Amino acid sequence: MKQLRFLFALALLTPLFSIVAQEQATDEKDQTLVGQFQELERKSGNYRANGIRYEVIKLVELNRIKRNIFDSINTANANIKDLSATITANKAEIEDLNTKLQETTNKLKTVTSEKDSISFFGALVSKGTYKFILWAIIFGLLLFLLFFIYKFRKSNFLTQQAKTALADLEQEYEDHRRRALEREQKISRQLQDELNKQKK
Repeated sequence: MKQLRFLFALALLTPLFSIVAQEQATDEKDQTLVGQFQELERKSGNYRANGIRYEVIKLVELNRIKRNIFDSINTANANIKDLSATITANKAEIEDLNTKLQETTNKLKTVTSEKDSISFFGALVSKGTYKFILWAIIFGLLLFLLFFIYKFRKSNFLTQQAKTALADLEQEYEDHRRRALEREQKISRQLQDELNKQKK
């Protein structure tokens, strides 16, 4: 008896399981357009009349697929418009960024040029040129100093020689004057002696 009840319950539940399985299969259908066309071909029927084969498609199914196709096309067109707007905005942003990059590059070149240059008498000259000019001035001043020292020493040497010569000349003059004075005194004495002799 229990087995009979079990078999009876099984017989009642079997159609219910098949309905649930069909619903799950329907839920698991491929919802892409290709899948929908394949489902339409599967559900369509055919018949022959007068030796010609005809395919029968339900108009409801065909309209549903047509709506889905138009929806997909509209969605694709909307996506294309959105992407085109995004591309246009991105191009404008890229152009703006390129302009800003060019301005920044120009400013960087200017700053680098100013950094690598030094104002010399109101003109910007490169650091290498400035160093060359500075060292040339230092070298010129050093040469001028050496020339001045040479001339000073030469003049000092000539002055010392002139002083020595003058001192020697003065000494000679003093010696000559003294000798001349001694000679004069000697002559004066001789003259006086001669005069004294004459008076006697």
